[in-house]
Amino acid sequence: MSVFSPAELDRRACGVLLPIFSLPSPHGIGALSREAYEFVDFLAAAGQSYWQILPLGPTSYGDSPYQSFSTFAGNPYFIDLDSLTEESLLTREEVDALPERNAWSIDYATLYRTREPVLRSAFHRSGLSEESTDPPKEMLRESFAQFTEDNQAWLADYALFMALKKAHNGRAWSEWEEPLRLREPEAMEQARTRYRDEITFVSFQQYLFHRQWKALKSYANNHGITIIGDIPIYVAYDSADTWGNPHLFQLDENRIPIAVAGCPPDAFSRTGQLWGNPLYRWGAHRETGYEWWMRRIRHSYENVDVLRIDHFRGFEGYYSIPWGEPTAEHGHWEPGPGVDFFRFIADVIGSCPVIAEDLGFLTPEVHHMREQTGYPGMKVLQFAFGTGSESTYLPHNYERNTVVYTGTHDNDTTRSWYEGLTGRDRIYADDYIGLSREQTPSAWPFIRMAMRSVADTAIIPMQDYLDLNGEARINEPSTTGNNWTWRMEPGAADEALAQRMRRLAEVTGR
Repeated sequence: MSVFSPAELDRRACGVLLPIFSLPSPHGIGALSREAYEFVDFLAAAGQSYWQILPLGPTSYGDSPYQSFSTFAGNPYFIDLDSLTEESLLTREEVDALPERNAWSIDYATLYRTREPVLRSAFHRSGLSEESTDPPKEMLRESFAQFTEDNQAWLADYALFMALKKAHNGRAWSEWEEPLRLREPEAMEQARTRYRDEITFVSFQQYLFHRQWKALKSYANNHGITIIGDIPIYVAYDSADTWGNPHLFQLDENRIPIAVAGCPPDAFSRTGQLWGNPLYRWGAHRETGYEWWMRRIRHSYENVDVLRIDHFRGFEGYYSIPWGEPTAEHGHWEPGPGVDFFRFIADVIGSCPVIAEDLGFLTPEVHHMREQTGYPGMKVLQFAFGTGSESTYLPHNYERNTVVYTGTHDNDTTRSWYEGLTGRDRIYADDYIGLSREQTPSAWPFIRMAMRSVADTAIIPMQDYLDLNGEARINEPSTTGNNWTWRMEPGAADEALAQRMRRLAEVTGR
């Protein structure tokens, strides 16, 4: 019996995958700015129903949104600086003095160096800082106080965590002195007093982010656009979540991981994938009624309308790699909480719109768990052309309760992927879609195939609608240094493209 009634996803509709950081903007990274509102207008004009984004959290080393300092916090880089000038929190000169950056690539090192000082200027001008010489802005003070009260359950730990990281020159909490690492009460109270102003600054950034995000989400919803967000199954070791809740994770008495997450060796990775995230003590979560998870999911639904649960198979069984192993080769499988976890969500929170990221090698038990939940699974066309007509990723094998993608943030762009197909795979793809060998490579035949499929929901990465090559790839798993940097060029989402997308949505009944 299904534990989920997919009220949001049981209609035939389509949408676009584009991370916030990939939006165009004049300040080095996509933001909750005028350009974000214009993209919502573009989606509405293009006949789209969904905007899928990636996790919104503050990124740590490596810049991945899947390795965040907090599962609850928002990324301060996304704060729209131009609107702060309109509130007299920043001057035009301060914003214009930020270094110009390449319009289609993010330089995180420059952001790290330049963004905090300008936000600190806004903080001082707000009157909330102990060092401020400006008179307090009373309405801002009141709404800030309400925000901190409403979010105390996660904000207190996060703000202290970030203040302590700054005091320790960015070092991981596992390297702090023992009283703070182990959260001894006296040390914690002393830190709250000593770093009170820095804690308020961190909270102020979260206030700005969440206020701006709620306004953008409301605008999107009012224009018929539903937001699909991502909730990673795991959190980062160096995060406020792990530091603040050590009893919920597989840590030893010194708060060092006993085992960490990853994936076993397969055809794509000879040594597997060593993610390094701490694993959960599922028994401890169950004893608390999954209280931390319930807070996390409720908070997620305050920010988005539909949740894509990343690594869904990890709830049935998770891969455990002993701490200190250099690769994922010597891990083993452990049982997860199973479908009872999702029944608990349905009982406590109610019917929640969810997409299950059920990609990769799946056991019959994982298939059964997804069927029991009723959640729609994912199909990726780039995975379809390698195993013949029996491939579950080929459209003729779909069921309606499915979300089809040409590719995801972890795939190459479809045009680049297709150009790289060789031999039997290329011949099969051409024959399946009806392409001639001489046809210029393009993502559009695959977009049309996804849109024509029986799947209720079709989500297409913006890079594919723009028919871009591999330089527009978002992420290449198991690599570092060149990921999470692609940005859409200003003016790329134009009226002609919107009309083409709308027409395709109309003729395919979406």
